[in-house]
Amino acid sequence: MMNFGFFPFGGFGWMFMFLWWGLIIAGIVALIMWLTSQFRGTHNGEKSPLEILKERYAKGEINKKEFEEKKKDLV
Repeated sequence: MMNFGFFPFGGFGWMFMFLWWGLIIAGIVALIMWLTSQFRGTHNGEKSPLEILKERYAKGEINKKEFEEKKKDLV
């Protein structure tokens, strides 16, 4: 008998519909997450200039006066 398009794929059409919408929603979520990570400015563990400056001061590469001067330039 003909099913007139109500049950394509032998009655499993609803599963393909959920799969299709699931993929669309997952794609939208992935796109939003990617866009927000692009706007944050930090990428995969890169350090900010202020963090690098603090590390240099902690290691003793620069003194307190240099640290304060460079910090003013960054902020």
